[in-house]
Amino acid sequence: MKVETIFLIYLLIINLLNGIIFANDKRAAMKNCHRTPERTLHILEMMGGVFANFLLMYSIHHKNRKFRYYGVTWVVMMGWVIILFMNLQNAFS
Repeated sequence: MKVETIFLIYLLIINLLNGIIFANDKRAAMKNCHRTPERTLHILEMMGGVFANFLLMYSIHHKNRKFRYYGVTWVVMMGWVIILFMNLQNAFS
């Protein structure tokens, strides 16, 4: 299996995991139950789960008004876009 394929599978899995955790945090917020710490959500974003988090942040309206949270998410997203862009450039060279 190619490294690129393994990397894409990894990104799919980490985004799926992060999406589930993020959606569960939204449910917990609505029910005033135990929440997932923001630090955990950001760690999962840095591990590559930022894409699901970014989409869910605006589609389920969770943490999208909290500048301190979404500011970090935007920075992580830009970092991942740069990483992916650089890897795509190398793949086509």
